[in-house]
Amino acid sequence: MLAKIVYILGIVVAIWCVLDIFKKTKIGLIGKILLSIAVLAFSWIGFIVYYFLIKDKI
Repeated sequence: MLAKIVYILGIVVAIWCVLDIFKKTKIGLIGKILLSIAVLAFSWIGFIVYYFLIKDKI
């Protein structure tokens, strides 16, 4: 049960990151697509890297 909750929460935060990526204007479409694929592929790790390292730089 707990694993399902963590999994669903991981999907939600990954989708939130993708939506946030596509709101940014500093990077091009290809960069947005590649970054979105990376975040979706590595759900929790992608979220942590995006939120703490990349979010303020793009």
